[in-house]
Formats: sequence, C-alpha cells, structure tokens
Amino acid sequence: MLTQIEIARSGKISPEVRAAARKECVGPEIIRDGVARGTIAVLKNRLRRGLTPLAIGQGLKVKVNANIGSSRDQASVKNELKKLRAALEVKTDTVMDLSTGEPVDKIRREILKNCPVPLGTVPIYGAALKALRRGKSFVELSHEEFFAEVELQAEQGVDFMTVHVGVNREAAQVLKKNRRVLGVVSRGGVLTLEWMKYNRRENPFFEDYDRLLRIARKYEIVLSLGDGMRPGCLADATDRSQLKELHTLGQLVRRSWEAGVQVMVEGPGHLPLNEIETNVLLQKKLCSGAPFYVLGPLVTDLGAGYDHITGAIGGALAAWAGADFLCYVTPSEHLALPGIKDVREGVIASRIAGHAADIARGITGASSRDLKMAKARKNLDWDAQIRLALDPQRARSFREKNPPAEEDVCTMCGEFCAIRVSQGKRPK
Repeated sequence: MLTQIEIARSGKISPEVRAAARKECVGPEIIRDGVARGTIAVLKNRLRRGLTPLAIGQGLKVKVNANIGSSRDQASVKNELKKLRAALEVKTDTVMDLSTGEPVDKIRREILKNCPVPLGTVPIYGAALKALRRGKSFVELSHEEFFAEVELQAEQGVDFMTVHVGVNREAAQVLKKNRRVLGVVSRGGVLTLEWMKYNRRENPFFEDYDRLLRIARKYEIVLSLGDGMRPGCLADATDRSQLKELHTLGQLVRRSWEAGVQVMVEGPGHLPLNEIETNVLLQKKLCSGAPFYVLGPLVTDLGAGYDHITGAIGGALAAWAGADFLCYVTPSEHLALPGIKDVREGVIASRIAGHAADIARGITGASSRDLKMAKARKNLDWDAQIRLALDPQRARSFREKNPPAEEDVCTMCGEFCAIRVSQGKRPK
C-alpha cells in the first residue's frame, strides 16, 4: 500500500490530504507538495476512524499539542479523560498520552476512543511499565519488547510516536565528554541511555531503524524524532550534545523519507531568547525542512509556577522563526503532574503564542479574527468580544464577576472609557 509521501510524489491528492487542506483552508496542492518534499506531515493512522487528518509544517498555521497522562502517584482513567476534555474545549490541535502510571493500556484505549484529534505517545514508557509488571527492571527489556510495544500502539490507532533514535552510542560519548549542568532531562532519553549502558548495546530503535520504519509505513505513523539530549536549563542550551543528536536526526529524516515515512523533529527545551532563531534555522537546515516540534522553549529557568508564560514567550519567537508545532507547557511544569486547570492554561498560552506567530508570518487569514475583535471593541459589543476571545469562558467570567454600572463599559474605565468618549459620550 502506498504511503502519503508516495502518493504525493506521484502527483496525486489523497483523501487525507484533501481533508487536511479543507481544515487548513488552503488548496490541496499546497499540502500535497509539502508532503512530497517532507516539509509537511499529515497525521492520521490508517486504522483511525472518524478522525480528520491534521497537516503540520511549512506555510501552515502553527499547531499546538497538549500532553496528558497518568503518573505512579496519580493514575486515574476518569481524570485523564477530564484533562482530555479540558484540552479539547480550548481547541488543542493534538494530544499526547504520556502515561507512566497504571493502567496505561486502558488509559490509552479510552483516550483514543474519546479523542477526535491526532494522538501521540512515547512507546518506551509503555514498554518500561510492562517490564515492571513482570517484576523486572526496564533495563532488562529485550530488543523485541521495544518493537512489540510500538506495534501494539500502532494497532490501537496512535497517530504519531516519539522515538529517541538520536540517543545512540556516539551521542553517549559526546555527553560523557560534555560537562552539562543538568545532564539528560528527557525521560525517554535517559531510559534509553541506561538501557544501553546496562546491556552494552546500541539503542534498539537506532540499531534497527529500518524495522521501525516498516512499522511506521504499515500504519502510516508519523515518527516524531525525539530530543533526548534537549537542554534542561539555559546553561546547557545549544551545546555539543544537543547538536550531535540533531545532526543524527537530520540523517534519519532523509532515511525516513526514502522509505516513504513521514517524520517530524523535536527540539529544545530551555533556550535564551537570543539562541531561539539560530536553533530553528539549524534544525531546518540539518533536517532538510522537516516540521519542527518544540517544547516551549522556556526562556528562563526561574518561571516555576508560571512556565506556561516562559514557554509561550519562547514558543512565539520559535514559531515566528519557523517552528511548526508547539508542545504546550503548563504552570505545573517542573513541579507536579498537570491538573485540569493547568491543561487549559497551557493550551491557551501556546495558542496565543502560535497565533501571534501566524500573524507575524503573514499566514492567510491569521489576523482576520483580530480585526473582528477590534471592531467589536469599537462598537462596545461585549458579547462579540467574548465570543471572539481564544478562551470565551474565561473572558465571560471576568465580565460576570465584575459587572459595570452601565452595560456598554467595563469596571476599569467606566464612564471615562476612551472609546465611549471618542464617540461623543462624555462623562457627566
């Protein structure tokens, strides 16, 4: 069966590309040509039913991902479904299930059943937990068990997967010589490194990358090449370990395309403002324009409790520079498992960042809603202002909690409202 890349290269437009183009409000030829080049990825597992494919990449609107999932301390199917609903209410484009607390398989199945947007996972988490179920350490996982988990999740309908293929022996040697402040902060990255050290063997996903590609091809999984060496603090930003991994991922991107498999590349992490544009340009060059999926990036290490803000600042700049996909950061980053309110705030912060970048990049139609908001404000049309807000529920709550004395103003300026006065309604 032909893959999306192969269909696009033949000059044909697949039903998935056509559907993604309608959602994006662009011509299907734009999506097709981007898929053929690898600069756009269309997310949809062959086996998913009732899912509108999503296009991510060059020239398209910036997309936002929300991470949910259980931990050992907080594991509840019901709670994860509440988080899923919260993310969907504020219009996340995708969701990732990063569960590390049982029952992981049930949680994933229930999320897939209730998730109308593409779902991503990190298969090594599931493999590690299954090792624990059998009373052994994750470092005792067999090569076969790594791939069995990927195949299982693909069969369940997962649309994209993070695989830390750039964490290989060469990367481990660079890390050993590279004096980092925080070492490796990626869970998938450190699990892979520990497995390699214990088994004195290469990363299974890197060693047998062709097998991984065969699975991805079979189910039309988009591989998200993970940033296992991403910097976890500003002091480690753009260092040798990060760049070594990125160089390896660039090579694997080209191998993936040759096999007809769509890929994205994940990126940092913690970066000072002045290094963000350089990082995006480096990724685009080394990875031949493949879609760039960034976590934040966080522009200071001091935002604990407010890292949705530090991440949104970095995300806006990264997206303006060319990043295509923002992984949200929540207020509880570095502190705790995100709750329902954290999920909402994380998605909205990243949506603001992505939207701001879309306007700056000149994406067609990006500023039309802003113009409607400006006109609603001019007309003192509060219902329209609330409806047009990215989070109408929150906007309405402020209005309702602080009712003004007169309906056409707010409690900030009251009768001295500049817009009202400019319309000839002077304060009495």
